[in-house]
Amino acid sequence: MSGAEPQILVAVRNGVGHLTLNRPAGLNALTLVMVRQQQMQLDAWAQDPAIRAVVLRGAGDKAFCAGGDIRALYDSQRSGDDLHLRFLEEEYALDQCLHAYPKPVLALLDGYVLGGGMGLAQAASLRLVTERTRMAMPEVGIGFFPDVGGSYFLPRLPGELGLYLGVSGVQIGAGDALYTGLADHCIDSDRLTELDAALDRLPWSDSPEDDLRTLLAELASGELPHAELPRLRPAIERCFAAPDLPAILAALHAERQTGAADWAERTLQLLGSRSPLAMAVTLELLRRGRHLSLADCFALELHLDRQWFAKGDFMEGVRALIIDKDRTPRWNPPSLAELSPARVQAFFAGFRPGHAALGCTAHTSCH
Repeated sequence: MSGAEPQILVAVRNGVGHLTLNRPAGLNALTLVMVRQQQMQLDAWAQDPAIRAVVLRGAGDKAFCAGGDIRALYDSQRSGDDLHLRFLEEEYALDQCLHAYPKPVLALLDGYVLGGGMGLAQAASLRLVTERTRMAMPEVGIGFFPDVGGSYFLPRLPGELGLYLGVSGVQIGAGDALYTGLADHCIDSDRLTELDAALDRLPWSDSPEDDLRTLLAELASGELPHAELPRLRPAIERCFAAPDLPAILAALHAERQTGAADWAERTLQLLGSRSPLAMAVTLELLRRGRHLSLADCFALELHLDRQWFAKGDFMEGVRALIIDKDRTPRWNPPSLAELSPARVQAFFAGFRPGHAALGCTAHTSCH
């Protein structure tokens, strides 16, 4: 892609503002430029009475958005500048703005929806998946923790489903996205063009969100896609309600004697590949997030960010998976048995709920 190719495509048709993440070769991973362009356009549209709704999508057919540009964050920390922290602050502010946006936002979640893509998706008022959707908060796999509001939306999923998704980083498809409440509607990917045509001629009423819901219900797949999680739900509840990570692992070992043995074995293998520190901090973060406001969840994530690049496992995770590609991260500590609870709690020290200064304070149009 040439340097002149815009990273965000903007179009307005029939009162709909269309924003397209336009880095298909990079699975539409977010850069600071993309965050700022979206924020600027959303601020303008919030004040424009001619804009009735906003549609977010990713270019190409592989991904809505596969997260943030983690290589850029790695390079920033290595070079000693603060780009990585500025990116996260502005990304979270954009997500928080979308959560409070005064007009309906429809996210078309075709393909991969990972990390930062989930931050955008879960802030939207309507979330549409297809049979190609693969959704996850996979941060523990690179020695990080679920951010972009994940500490708010994951623990608010039914039962322990959000803790399972956050601590394991496992991917789910369209059926499970609907089952967990991470999506609202599913349509066949080959009907997305039809959806665009319908949006172009939609007669708007005084309730644009209702207009969109009616349209999506008409186009939605008649048959619900296959979901794995309903069958696994009892085992997930038994394991991920355990008080800490060692107890979760013990519960998973016990599940190997039940009908969920295959799932338990897969989950144990998956957790065995993740950063012990990142998993333990994730568990604590999500359990705290259950009782925090949205603004406080974003503020707590930033509180962790400001320590994590120097004290967490992110740099080693990115080195192993993206830079050297040896896929053998040397986590610190290498095992859960060597991780002290005090080290986990230290990341949360000094955080005071109710003092969040992030987000829409600088963007009055978001209110």
